[in-house]
Amino acid sequence: MKRIAVCPGSFDPITYGHIDIIERASRIFDVVYVSVLKNSAKEGLFTPQERVELINEVTKGLPNVEVRIFNGLLIDFCEEVEAQAIVRGLRAVSDFEYEMQLTSMNRKLNSTIETIYMMTNNNYSFISSSMVKEVAKYGGKIEDVVPPQVESALRGKFNPQ
Repeated sequence: MKRIAVCPGSFDPITYGHIDIIERASRIFDVVYVSVLKNSAKEGLFTPQERVELINEVTKGLPNVEVRIFNGLLIDFCEEVEAQAIVRGLRAVSDFEYEMQLTSMNRKLNSTIETIYMMTNNNYSFISSSMVKEVAKYGGKIEDVVPPQVESALRGKFNPQ
């Protein structure tokens, strides 16, 4: 049986912190689905399809990683791809309470799917997609926190030619 995990998020945009978690999960699981949440209630900077393209580009060296868009409940997506685990990254203790609520609800919906937490590399523990967008919006330095493709895409969104 293949060991399958789902690494969910909005990834608007993907950062080195996200990539750290995805790379590490890809060493543990046979297949890792990076699932991009399509949230109709919240408009992102990048469309879900743009996010998928960026993630595919920055994870192309990870052959067991597949990127998909999902809408609805994460547990339904996990069941669809026959995942045994959800992999979540934690940056700080402040993330834990929210993550615990999500995990409890997911366990209530399907107790056979485990949630695994990974601490983000300390070099990336302060990074959030929101913060990256804010810094990029005002022309600040982001090359240390996102891959070049993402930096270029962000610059294009905030400084269209």
